Amino acid sequence: MNELRDCLRGLWLPLVTPFRDGALDEVSLRRLVRHYANGPIDGFILGATSGEGLMLATDEMEHLVTAVRSELAALPRILPICLGLAGASTQKMQEMLDETAAWPIDGYLISAPYYLRPSQRGLLAHFTALADHASWPIVLYNIPYRTSVNITTDTLLRLAQHPSIVGMKDCSADRAQSIDLIRRRPEGFRVLTGEDADYIDALCDGADGAILLAAHVETEAFARVQTRLKAGDRDGASACWQDVAELTRLLFAEPSPAPAKYWLKQTGLIASAEVRSPMVEVSAELATWLDREIARRSPVRPELRLVNAE
Repeated sequence: MNELRDCLRGLWLPLVTPFRDGALDEVSLRRLVRHYANGPIDGFILGATSGEGLMLATDEMEHLVTAVRSELAALPRILPICLGLAGASTQKMQEMLDETAAWPIDGYLISAPYYLRPSQRGLLAHFTALADHASWPIVLYNIPYRTSVNITTDTLLRLAQHPSIVGMKDCSADRAQSIDLIRRRPEGFRVLTGEDADYIDALCDGADGAILLAAHVETEAFARVQTRLKAGDRDGASACWQDVAELTRLLFAEPSPAPAKYWLKQTGLIASAEVRSPMVEVSAELATWLDREIARRSPVRPELRLVNAE
């Protein structure tokens, strides 16, 4: 369990899942992996919200994981993979853990049960049962504005005692709660923010890193925010943050990951901006805003101009 715990810091990318003509686009997927693995990314989250995991069939999810692991194996850097899982039923989630136990991953990112709004005792029982059952370590995902239930600090601290629960992605949207958790957490329990717009504040508050959809764009600049803070250069970190802060708003102006996929398609990293229903591609108005920002920041690289012709 310590392998994931030790590397659960820095900048992680919740990788989008590229589609083309309704199917998983493995060519674009491998291109994304090569591109980001050669940069300042410390790990990948696959099949979570940004990866449209709820819209993937089990065989597609397995294909996604094996393709990413295969591509990473050919690269000089060894990067960890966490698989995003979500569900409301403890029993069904345990079945998903069984189905994925032999997959080439390093851990799971598991959100609170959605819609049912269980009590804190129910959340404790749910995550304990999953951690007892799982073959890989678990990173908790607290995002109450999507699940309609908040995992309180007291519940998180009890779960953090489980040897298979190694950290959490914090999207509580409550800075006071986040600070309280960071201050009271046991040694070795990692906290990564998932709130793109609050990235620098979370790092200043003591978070170990971040899992950021916006880091698909200007990845190096997002990474420099952490690097400079660690070096004690708060002014330098703030300057880097000011350069990318607007991206955290623009890429969430419509439901994610559609804006990020549009950006990646326009800059040649993926062949199509397709998302799966009920998600829809960006509006014409947002596309215009994105195109303006792309033209300012990221002109299409010549070697990628033929992506759409593949």
